[in-house]
Amino acid sequence: MDIRNQNLEPDCFYHIYNRGVNGDIVFQNNDNYMFFMVQFRKYLNEVCDLYAYCLMPNHFHFVIKIKSQKELFDFFEEKNKRPIKKGLHAMESLTSKQLSKFISSYTQAYNKVFDRHGTLFESPFKRKKIDSEKYLRNLIIYVHRNPIDIKKDFKTYKFSSYITVLSSLKTNLKRSEVIEYFDNLENFVFCHNNVIDFKF
Repeated sequence: MDIRNQNLEPDCFYHIYNRGVNGDIVFQNNDNYMFFMVQFRKYLNEVCDLYAYCLMPNHFHFVIKIKSQKELFDFFEEKNKRPIKKGLHAMESLTSKQLSKFISSYTQAYNKVFDRHGTLFESPFKRKKIDSEKYLRNLIIYVHRNPIDIKKDFKTYKFSSYITVLSSLKTNLKRSEVIEYFDNLENFVFCHNNVIDFKF
């Protein structure tokens, strides 16, 4: 089945990820990283909850949970001001459409700043449904440890949710829920430092 026809289901967890076309850089500086997260909040806060993320120079990872059917329905009605339809503009496509708008908005801004044209990210964006708590925990660890691949310390990497989970600063990240999946903060840290080899 074409990935574009796989709707993101309400109340389900997903690993959303993508990379630059041909593996090219998609974040040139700190402002790019910060703007990317601003756009995430703008386009996706109403349709999903954020559990983990990591932005790397040429790709990104998000662990999200799609909002409930009612929350999506309310947002759809408020946004569209018209009856529910089928097809591309149906409520079932709402989250995927918002994700596409998010990526497109960043691409347009990036292209303007760096005087380039065309697609920035591979299309369509990649998504994997998370079907167990164990998978969810392992995925959160995997996402947070991504900076190791570019010889960076994941514990101090600025563009990941690992530091956010450890902090007490205001955030749209589902910090309490993430910690709960690891039982407590101490175990969250322990599991990240004593990782079992796993692949996704």
